[in-house]
Amino acid sequence: MTTAAVHTSGAGGKGRIATFPFGDYVVAAAVNGRLFAVALGDGTVRLIDSETLDAPSTTVAAHKGAALCLSADIDKGAFLSGGDDGRLVRIAAPGTVDVIAELKNRWIDHVTAHAGSGFRAYASGKDAFVLGKKGGEPRKLTHATSAGGLAINPKGRRLAVTHYNGVSLWWLASQDSEPTLLEWKGSHLQVAWSPDGDYVLTTMQENALHGWRLSDGEHMRMSGYAGKVRSMAFSRRGHFLATGGSERVICWPFTGGGPMGKAPVEFGGAGDALVTAVASNPVHDLFAAGFENGTLLLGQAGPGGTALIMKANGNAITSLVWSADGDKVLAGTESGDVHIADFRV
Repeated sequence: MTTAAVHTSGAGGKGRIATFPFGDYVVAAAVNGRLFAVALGDGTVRLIDSETLDAPSTTVAAHKGAALCLSADIDKGAFLSGGDDGRLVRIAAPGTVDVIAELKNRWIDHVTAHAGSGFRAYASGKDAFVLGKKGGEPRKLTHATSAGGLAINPKGRRLAVTHYNGVSLWWLASQDSEPTLLEWKGSHLQVAWSPDGDYVLTTMQENALHGWRLSDGEHMRMSGYAGKVRSMAFSRRGHFLATGGSERVICWPFTGGGPMGKAPVEFGGAGDALVTAVASNPVHDLFAAGFENGTLLLGQAGPGGTALIMKANGNAITSLVWSADGDKVLAGTESGDVHIADFRV
């Protein structure tokens, strides 16, 4: 089954927006090569060719229940999806599905992969699993509490797993190494590495972030948010970390020793609506920001204007991802509408 795109003019006549009405909650979005992928609450994954937005999307029946997570895979044009049916599946154009792992009576709710090193990781409950490029039996990494998020560092050598009271850092190539524990009280959810690999940042169950500088063990506490931080993204060169959770995009500086003792800079705003998703452009020093009222805008950390891409429509943006060339941004929503803004036209 395919869904046709509907085209409307972009804000201010700049570019255009292609809309795909998929009809179910967009859980996650990813990009690999020229393909966008979105995972939906109905268990399907939809593939969209970013170079032919007039063409229909491809519908892939990935899970028997809901899709819970999505990542680009190690191979170009392929994706990994986990679901509440306990399956980790590999999806490739033109819509083929291969089951990589299956856990009975469990959910797979986190997945990540690193193309350069060939490692894949996924998590279910207290366990994270690591697969190497050659496949075989996964390495099982067990934690005291459930995993809240996964991320592989930029060099593809270490896996960060968040959980209650901190983050565990595992060496991926070592079969018997013990993790390095970064401790801080509370429930840690999403995790991100800085582009230089020296900082590890987590979102918290409370309205805050926490971070560690690995070179000297320095802690960073970033609080004062109006709501829970559900999204964060480093700028392409790592100078700023953009975050949601407030009525404006909060950007923490990571130059000159990091954000300790420094005030963040802000941009954007959509009335009283909170920022629900942020994404960093891979080519330009630019962020996309989505809001709980459906507003989508572009902006930069620090002085400078913002560009309105979509006006508020009451449909919260749940996921954002840029194309590899930085010319298009995809916004997924809670109602299942997927909008792709193309700035080339």
